[in-house]
Amino acid sequence: MGPKAKKPGSKKKKITKAERLKLLQEEEERRQKEEGTKYTVILFSHIEEARVKYEKEEMERLEMERIEKEKWQQLEAKDLERRKEELEELYYLEGCFPEAEKLKQENRLLSQWKHYIQCDGSPDPSVAQEINTFISLWKEETNETFEEVIAKSKLVLYQASTLADLDSGNMEKVIQDENVTLYVWANLKKNPRYRSVRFSETQTRFELPRILATSDIALRLLHTHYDHVTPPFPVRALSQERTSTEAHFVEGEVNVVETEIPEDFEEEHKQRENESISVHEEEIKIEEQVDTEVQRSSVQEESKATKYELEMKLLSETVSAAQLLLIENTSEKPYFFEDDEVDTCQFTMLGGVYHLDILELPPQCKPVKGWMIMEILKEGLQKYIYPPGTTEDFETENAFPPVEVILEVHENVIFFENPMVARWDAEGKHWKTDGISNVSYKSRERLITFNLETFGPITLIQDTHINMPYQSWELRPLDVNKVLLTVITVFTEIQIQIKEDLCMLASIKLDDKKHPSVLEGKWMNPISFIIALKEAGLNIFPTGHSHFYVVINHKVPLVEMKACRQMALLSSAFAFGWSRWNAHCDSKKVVLKVMEHLAKEEPIQNPDWTLLMFSGDRAQRLKIDEYSETFSEALKEETEFHSTLYHMVKDFASKEAMEKIRSSNCQFINSVCHMLLSIRLFSYS
Repeated sequence: MGPKAKKPGSKKKKITKAERLKLLQEEEERRQKEEGTKYTVILFSHIEEARVKYEKEEMERLEMERIEKEKWQQLEAKDLERRKEELEELYYLEGCFPEAEKLKQENRLLSQWKHYIQCDGSPDPSVAQEINTFISLWKEETNETFEEVIAKSKLVLYQASTLADLDSGNMEKVIQDENVTLYVWANLKKNPRYRSVRFSETQTRFELPRILATSDIALRLLHTHYDHVTPPFPVRALSQERTSTEAHFVEGEVNVVETEIPEDFEEEHKQRENESISVHEEEIKIEEQVDTEVQRSSVQEESKATKYELEMKLLSETVSAAQLLLIENTSEKPYFFEDDEVDTCQFTMLGGVYHLDILELPPQCKPVKGWMIMEILKEGLQKYIYPPGTTEDFETENAFPPVEVILEVHENVIFFENPMVARWDAEGKHWKTDGISNVSYKSRERLITFNLETFGPITLIQDTHINMPYQSWELRPLDVNKVLLTVITVFTEIQIQIKEDLCMLASIKLDDKKHPSVLEGKWMNPISFIIALKEAGLNIFPTGHSHFYVVINHKVPLVEMKACRQMALLSSAFAFGWSRWNAHCDSKKVVLKVMEHLAKEEPIQNPDWTLLMFSGDRAQRLKIDEYSETFSEALKEETEFHSTLYHMVKDFASKEAMEKIRSSNCQFINSVCHMLLSIRLFSYS
């Protein structure tokens, strides 16, 4: 049987590896194409959904903006309707400032009359000639008093041998007064072993070089507890006119003894009076004589009322100008100081002046047959020149080393950092820091040690702006016409009480501990109080030059003045506080915390502050609080804005609070406002 025939097409064709890879690639491309198509459909679906959602959200946003805009326009329209009424009420309330100044004038007139009838020879402060004469005579008397102290030192030195110490053989004497302390030491033995000069019952002492310890010399230290050396106007770059103007207003007095009404106002109102009088003359022909007299008296009353209104208006403008000047920054930088010259705008002299002198020891008195013979030098005591002008006769360069001086710092002065030492340059008429080295300060013992190359007047200086800018502040009512102002700085916490037209230092804290001060419990008028705090080293009162030395949060002076005036109006019933958002808004706005506080003499418990923003012509409550993450000027829900800070606070004030505000004394309000403007809480915190 033969082999079977093969069927055609029964044998499979083998696929090569390349063909298999090609098939797999085609399959993968087909799969990716199908998936891509699927993803494209999904993507387009998501895009469409996003588009619809965006359009919906955009429509909702536009609708919200439209609603907000309409609401804002309604609030603006409402504010515009009552703006005139609110400003008129505020103008009436701020009449307390010229009224307070009017009371000052009346008190001055009364004191002038009392001064006149006393006839004690003291000057009238309103008469420039009398003041100038008094100052000249006072300078002469001061010189006489100063000379009396110097004369005492001369007398002591001439009799030094009779007053010598038994141990050292030298003489030391301390003469103390209320404002002056005199230290005198005479080198009688000239023993090089006694190089340390220490005055008994004091920490003041000198370490003398050998050359001085063996010389016929005397040391005289006169410590005046006041500064009579520093010039009153150190900034020479400023014009004389501006300097005198600033000095005038810094003293806090508005120079209006009797407000004079300008001639144009007088003429205008005289015209009106004449016109009204002429009208009445026509009516005389018809009416009876009795009615005519009544009308004339009414005209006179109207004339007096008009004159009084004009006087108060002018006085109000003068007071406003004086208040605005307190917070204005000067545009001119201070005088460009030389090397080592003390910038008296940047530094303050504290603790008085120490006059250090080395004198030639005068001839000593000698006992002769029961008499004391004293040789008085015609030229008086002579200064010992140290170091001498020529040093050619001396071999070593360090033959005249500096004198080590240890001084006691005045107990009434506070230094927050180690004080600097400056000497008076008699030729340049300024303080300098050269010639002084190795300065060290022991704060607990209140002793300062330094090496001095040349003798003369010495003073201690501190940075004027060491407590600026402030960290926070709070104004809290204690009672009607009584508030407590707290200012917290890097180094201290200062509490000031204001009552009626007086101020008092309530407390000082250093390192969270109460620090005693002689100023505590002493009531003074605002100007005297500010001067006293500055002299004690507690300077929280910026000047027009302070912005050159401190990084400040500048605010427009007019806005700051309006805020302080209205805070003073509300201070009897509302507490105000520092807000961190004040630094985040622009210079034309201020942000502050406010809350009603009626509890007498009690601190604020669980404070519920309201955050307000004020731009001078608009006040509003903010939606954010002190602990929000970001700053926003958004208006708080269900609130309105007002043209004044006073009316904004009035919206949520109780009846009792408003009664307290209305019963506030005009002098108290003026004193609070003056203190707020002097400290400049908004720009320097």
